[in-house]
Amino acid sequence: MTLLLITLGAIAAAWWWLGIPVSLVRAPIDPSDKVQCISYAPFRNNQTSLAPATQVTPEQIAEDLAQLAKISDCIRTYATDLGLDQIPGLAAKAGLKVIQGIFIDRDRKKNATQVETAIRLAKQYPDTIIALVVGNEVLLRKEMAASDLAAMIRSIKAQVSVPVTYADVWEFWLSNRELADVVDFITIHILPYWENIPIPAERAAAHADEMRRQIAAVFPGKEIFIGEVGWPSEGRMRESALPSRVNQARVVSEVLDLARREHFRVNLFEAYDEGWKREIEGTVGGSWGLFDSEERTLKYPAGVPISNFPFWKLQMCSGMALAILVFGAAWLTLRKPREPKEARLVSWLAVTLSATTAGILFGVAAQRLVYESYGTGGWLVWGSLLVAATASPVFGANALMSGRAPPSFAELLGPKGYHTESILVTMHGLALMVTAVIGTATALGLIFDPRFIDFPFAPLTMAAVPFATLTLLNPPGKGNRPLAESMFAGIFVAAAIYTGLNEGPENWQALWTCAAFMLLAATLWRARA
Repeated sequence: MTLLLITLGAIAAAWWWLGIPVSLVRAPIDPSDKVQCISYAPFRNNQTSLAPATQVTPEQIAEDLAQLAKISDCIRTYATDLGLDQIPGLAAKAGLKVIQGIFIDRDRKKNATQVETAIRLAKQYPDTIIALVVGNEVLLRKEMAASDLAAMIRSIKAQVSVPVTYADVWEFWLSNRELADVVDFITIHILPYWENIPIPAERAAAHADEMRRQIAAVFPGKEIFIGEVGWPSEGRMRESALPSRVNQARVVSEVLDLARREHFRVNLFEAYDEGWKREIEGTVGGSWGLFDSEERTLKYPAGVPISNFPFWKLQMCSGMALAILVFGAAWLTLRKPREPKEARLVSWLAVTLSATTAGILFGVAAQRLVYESYGTGGWLVWGSLLVAATASPVFGANALMSGRAPPSFAELLGPKGYHTESILVTMHGLALMVTAVIGTATALGLIFDPRFIDFPFAPLTMAAVPFATLTLLNPPGKGNRPLAESMFAGIFVAAAIYTGLNEGPENWQALWTCAAFMLLAATLWRARA
């Protein structure tokens, strides 16, 4: 009972600390102090700009613009197809100005249609469209030569009366300085999270100002417009750059305050989360909005303190319930009528460690499941991992108290003579197998294509700690080292070493995940069949 109370106290203390809200001096979005401009894409639910069949309705756009008009006087768009050509007319009715984007890529036919539509809109809505942006990060994507882009800008400028610009990451203006001669003002993107050397949130605003001043010094006489600046609320760390709700709110608040004091124009990226981007850019790609994608609700209402875990009390109670279940499994195992036994203190300490770990991390894992799962496949994979991670400490407590060694894959899939008849061993083995398979897929992703891979540190740790303690206290008996477990262990060790070096010592999500990989590797390496 004492150990259970200690566990519950630790869970409560951890979640109290995690849930502490932060009050900012300036709300990131305050209807009484409108932002200058904000990027807008209307896609929601299953809509995606990747599908040519997508057609956004005017009713949907009008609903968004009525909401955005309360927080800003201007929106920036990026294209004219898929129904987005309706935006300027609807923006005029909502009282919004528009920085109209023209999407440019390698498809010259589509480019011509985009340009033609934008020119028509600029002439049709001269009081609404205040500038045209010819191309967005085209040079970054290497989809057009700077000379061809300059020629296109000159051609468009000759046909419209509004200012014309091009938008790209700040460093591409330094390597393509000739473009400054053909644009009316320079539009730079400053996304501290995505810098080659990522900038932590606490230095993001200062970094944005430094880059703006650097570009201004290179192009004297040209206005420098920050066309994109922001921070993601969810997703994987990049070195010391941590996506979170508090960090997003802080960066936006500090950038807006800086723009007001230094008198420069800035456009926030972006209005709404774009869930469809998670398909190609991972969790972080769809989490830059200041409004939720589905409900269209403001993430940070003015005057309301901001927490990274707004439902922390529910998450704390769920963790406590799981911890009680783990202790209950251990107690029931000892009280079996046919084979009552006394447990060693070290076994109870192992149960305490597993229950505390699971109780604290269950809420973290569940919240990340919601944000990191995309599509049916994503929900199935990450949901399965969370189920396995939740089951691991429960079945581990039973195994600890009964003196049973960790299960091997052969007990589930092996031939007669190896296969277990125990339902408990089967379920325990399934938890290990699911953890190993999904963990290995993640490990390989972090080796070969890590840019958008999230770190599943919470569920992996929930699963790994009980298996590691069980292997230590109830080691497997004599037998052959199974090939399957050995291969999984090798992959985990390789991934831990590579990921730790690749992500750097400031990325605690990566280091934590590497530690979980090593625990799983140690467990699987000691398996015997």
